[in-house]
Amino acid sequence: MTHRFPVRVYYEDTDLAGIVYYANYLKFIERARTEWVRELGVNQARLKAEEGIVFAVRRVEADYLHPARFDDELVVETELEQMTGARMVLRQTVLRDGERLFAAIVTLVAIGPTGAPARIPAILRQPLH
Repeated sequence: MTHRFPVRVYYEDTDLAGIVYYANYLKFIERARTEWVRELGVNQARLKAEEGIVFAVRRVEADYLHPARFDDELVVETELEQMTGARMVLRQTVLRDGERLFAAIVTLVAIGPTGAPARIPAILRQPLH
């Protein structure tokens, strides 16, 4: 299952050279992950309030392939690569008209109220299997 999230590049997203500042790709893929989880039916605020579980980025491996520029219409694709008890590995790609501009492998860890790893809740596991 591939989730697609549209992003428009605003002036504030660009650097002095007029291209998307490298750190902003991380913001784009973060927004896409949030919407992916929301579309799976998971309310992250409720998950934190009721079970004390949040998700933290453990690792990001990123490749910057081609620049995006002001006013570009981008799409962030998110796909689950692997899930273990407390960890998810996602493949995220930023595209412009089908061209890959940015690619990342993101490892997320579920964290409980004490800050220790926690089991990914069934509410999230079920729609992904």
